[in-house]
Amino acid sequence: MKEIDLNETVYDLVTAHPEIGQVLYDLGLKDIKNPAVLNTMGKYMTIPKGAKMKKIELQTIVIQLNKLGFIIKE
Repeated sequence: MKEIDLNETVYDLVTAHPEIGQVLYDLGLKDIKNPAVLNTMGKYMTIPKGAKMKKIELQTIVIQLNKLGFIIKE
């Protein structure tokens, strides 16, 4: 199991764990595949902020990350 903190930036999480990028993409955060967006917005955007912006339930993302073996740090 890998522990991650959702307060880390999307950039840091995806750089360390590329599979997180695929989860976010599959759930509707399509801009995650654009390197320019990841390298700019991704450096200050967190998963909770992105979920809120795209109107995706955070719990849905957490469930998918858990399925990949990630534990969410509280």
